[in-house]
Amino acid sequence: MPYDPQRHHRRSIRLAGYDYAQPGAYFITLVTHDRMPLFGEIVDGKCG
Repeated sequence: MPYDPQRHHRRSIRLAGYDYAQPGAYFITLVTHDRMPLFGEIVDGKCG
């Protein structure tokens, strides 16, 4: 089914008034297919 702006509505999750051009830290969450541990595992709060 092609994209239809009248039917497919998405709100922005960006923080209003925040300047995203400035340097900053970002947190990224990745979920793999079937949640397979492809990037290591967390042991005692550290990724290993």
